[in-house]
Amino acid sequence: MATFHSSGLGVGDDGPVTTDRDRLRATFDSAGQIPAGLELLRPGGRLAFWGATHVFPAGGDRFFYDIQDVYDEIGEGLPAGASHPQPGELPDEAAEIEASGLFEQVTVRLFDWEVSYGADEYIRLLDTFSGHIAMDAWKRGRLYSEIWRRLAQRPDGRLRRHWGAILHVARRRAIDAPSGAAPHGQPPA
Repeated sequence: MATFHSSGLGVGDDGPVTTDRDRLRATFDSAGQIPAGLELLRPGGRLAFWGATHVFPAGGDRFFYDIQDVYDEIGEGLPAGASHPQPGELPDEAAEIEASGLFEQVTVRLFDWEVSYGADEYIRLLDTFSGHIAMDAWKRGRLYSEIWRRLAQRPDGRLRRHWGAILHVARRRAIDAPSGAAPHGQPPA
């Protein structure tokens, strides 16, 4: 069994277990076992996880559509059929969480906001994204020079990026103790 630290999950003394969406989704796809790390969450404890991504509101900044030609040119374009979710339309995992049988009282909240970036600020953001970190230096150089050039042509030199986030919170169900074992938190008889 994976240890708490190798599972990538984090927990406070009585706080929630937190994890990212992709790791959690992978754990719920397993063979119906309690996912590694979640056995540390007491019955009645709360699991919370969230994810944030780029969303594309009607009337949003066209920059992201327009810069795709550069991504395509350097071989880093979006895959065919890539989605451009609108604010409030991020998919949630409530059904999967409930279907696991491990949790109840699943709550989902969506958050949307806009951030304005200058070229240097936006490139600093891109430098935190794994796809851009892994990109060959010449590709990053070509992309970043085009971002600087295009934003320099705008009167304010800025772009508007919209973010969408989704928060899931679920309560761990009470579980029956195995035969002869003491219930959680109680000494054996």
